[in-house]
Amino acid sequence: MAAFMNRTTLAVAAVGGTAAALYYFRGSKLHAGAAPGAYKKFSPSADFPDLSKHNNVMANHLTPEVYAKLRDKTTPSGWTLDQCIQTGVDNPGHPFIKTVGMVAGDEESYDVFADLFDPVIDERHGGYPKSAIHPTDLDSSKLKGGDFDDKYVLSSRVRTGRCIRGFSLPPACTRAERREVEKIVAKALVNLKGELSGKYYPLSKMTEQEQDQLINDHFLFDKPVSPLLLASGMGRDWPDARGIWHNDRKNFLVWVNEEDHTRVISMQKGGNIGEVFTRFCTGLKQVEELIKKDGYEFMWNQHLGYVLTCPSNLGTGLRAGVHIKIPLLSKHPKFGDILKKLKLQKRGTGGVDTAATGGIYDISNIDRLGKSEVELVQVVVDGVDTVIEMEKSLEKGKSIQSLIDKL
Repeated sequence: MAAFMNRTTLAVAAVGGTAAALYYFRGSKLHAGAAPGAYKKFSPSADFPDLSKHNNVMANHLTPEVYAKLRDKTTPSGWTLDQCIQTGVDNPGHPFIKTVGMVAGDEESYDVFADLFDPVIDERHGGYPKSAIHPTDLDSSKLKGGDFDDKYVLSSRVRTGRCIRGFSLPPACTRAERREVEKIVAKALVNLKGELSGKYYPLSKMTEQEQDQLINDHFLFDKPVSPLLLASGMGRDWPDARGIWHNDRKNFLVWVNEEDHTRVISMQKGGNIGEVFTRFCTGLKQVEELIKKDGYEFMWNQHLGYVLTCPSNLGTGLRAGVHIKIPLLSKHPKFGDILKKLKLQKRGTGGVDTAATGGIYDISNIDRLGKSEVELVQVVVDGVDTVIEMEKSLEKGKSIQSLIDKL
């Protein structure tokens, strides 16, 4: 199969016959919302969603004028604006973070619906103009510091996403596309050697108990129960063509067909995020080389960097984070402001939909786009150093105002 078959061709190959293939293609693609032809029955104003109670980035920028301009457009694979925004329409807000409120169905979504994606990207990434060029740097030797006190940092992780050009993204992909992505990735991963050597485990062959254990160990992505994921269409056909690959040491993992085609993760217990980042860079480069060897490539362009499903993950797609125990600082009235100034965000240790317990937080970088991988991990290293310094001061009964003033 040619590496860069278009999506219609992939559907034809999967079903066998043009008419049947197009029926399958459209039925699978347009799982959310009406087919484009149905829009002609009503004016755009009649279809405009009620966003009066919404608190997400998409709702800030979707005006009746923008909606009227984009509603009837489709990408070459048939993806619509309404499908892009469905998750943000169905989920007015989130208790822990401000969500983006929209996803891409394919690489072309960012161009076809640029009148909405561009301002959403600009807000989410703290200012990112159309003319901006995104840098990439996976040279881990440039990182300074990154070995935290294990008393505070319980575990360290660096992850990113990569999607394969020529296939729709998980909210929109057909079953055939999803299965082909799994084949391509699994074939590449089996060729990793040395400390990265490992095995691929399809979810369809796991028991419920095995899945639950891997989720509890933070190795496996959760089942699609989040309303954010379900509304976007990522949970279709679960668990078909999803899986997890990990090396024998279980410190380098690749998730297949969750929110993106792949999520590449380096992780380990303790505070040595520098070691985690080095493994991350080495493994990611090898995975990309193996993908290219088979004639494929990752979605990438100079402006957006690596193209992924959620606009929040464009650029590096990188989230470097630690599970950190800070019971005193987390109760400080300025805790949220401190993290904001350090360009960090907090989550519960169970993920985006969970609250923190016992003063333990998942703290990671806010930015993804406009800065390189090395720069973003350095932000985390410097920020976590400051957070630990503040926690130590509070343990001694000292004020941290002077430290806050330096931020």
